[in-house]
Amino acid sequence: MLNRCEWCLRDELYQQYHDQEWGVPVHDEQKLFEFLILEGAQAGLSWLTVLRKRNAYLEAFDGFDPQKVALYDGEKISKLMNNEGIIRNKLKICAAVKNAKAFLAVQEEFGSFDRYIWNFTEGKTIRNRFTTLKEIPAETDISRAISKDMKKRGFTFVGPTIIYAHMQATGMVNDHLVSCHRYTELGGEI
Repeated sequence: MLNRCEWCLRDELYQQYHDQEWGVPVHDEQKLFEFLILEGAQAGLSWLTVLRKRNAYLEAFDGFDPQKVALYDGEKISKLMNNEGIIRNKLKICAAVKNAKAFLAVQEEFGSFDRYIWNFTEGKTIRNRFTTLKEIPAETDISRAISKDMKKRGFTFVGPTIIYAHMQATGMVNDHLVSCHRYTELGGEI
C-alpha cells in the first residue's frame, strides 16, 4: 500500500487528485487559469467540494478559456448563478470574470501568466520537508508577495492563503509529506 498525505485518505477522488495532480509543476496557461478559478471558488469551503464540481466548472466556464471568461456579461453571470453544478456565489463568479481580464493583462505584459507567476519562485519548485500536516503553513512570505502583486493588477479572491493553495496545486511548492510516495516522485530528497 502506498503512503499518502493524510488529507486525501478519506475519499477516492481526493486520492486521485493527490496522486496525479497536486504538486505537479503546471506551465499550461489554461490549467493555471483553471486553478485560479477553482481556488477562488474554494474560499471558505473544502477542496473536495470543489473537486466534485470541477467537471461542471469546466463546462460552465468554457473550458477555462480566459479570453471567453473575460467577455462574460450580466446575462452570462445570471446563467451561472442558476447553474446548480457550480458554487453559486455571485462574488466568486464575478471574481472569475475580473480575474480573466487581469490574467489576460498579465499575459500581455509578461508574455505568459506562467512566466509571471513562476518568477516568484525563480522558475523552480520550492521543496519543503514536512513530516506532519501541522507543519504545512496556510501562507508564506512568497504567497503574501504574490497576493499583494496580483491585487495591484486587479485580481480578486487572491489572498495569501488562496495563493498558497494555488502554489501547492500547481507545483510551485512541494508540500507532500516526506513519508508520502509523491514527495520523492516530485523531486523531494529524503
